[in-house]
Amino acid sequence: MRRIIALRYLVGFLGEKSQCNWWPTSFYETSSIRFLEPVFSRTAPLAQYHGAVEAARRFHDENLSVGSFHIFRLPEEIEQDLHEMVQAQLLELFDPGLIVDRASALNALSKVSNGAAGEAVGPVLVGKIDELRASALLDKIGAIYQIALSSDTHALPYLVA
Repeated sequence: MRRIIALRYLVGFLGEKSQCNWWPTSFYETSSIRFLEPVFSRTAPLAQYHGAVEAARRFHDENLSVGSFHIFRLPEEIEQDLHEMVQAQLLELFDPGLIVDRASALNALSKVSNGAAGEAVGPVLVGKIDELRASALLDKIGAIYQIALSSDTHALPYLVA
């Protein structure tokens, strides 16, 4: 679960307008935290994370087939587990030092991925949803994102039921 959250955190940051411009949001911009803190005084980093995840979810949903899964849209029970983990371990899960800029986030993504993937563009079927917790599958998903985000292409790893 921690790796899924780390992938969401890093890809969510990298997909934003200031980095790779996959979705038109700026939740991780320095100015956004100042905007969020008055409303979410104790949970501004959580609001940033959820905003970026929702932007990524919409982007993936618009570009993938209905009924497919991806790291930003998972079965409800997994989503609930992820939500509980993020709320309980907010400060331990999100290291702002990993998302200082595009290069640092790509470096962190390559470390989280631990895998290799060939260059891919567009939707990429990576496996079945019941295999999601397998380390090799998460490595492949992370590697696909890392290659696409570092080469300015779109590659969207997805899973089927």
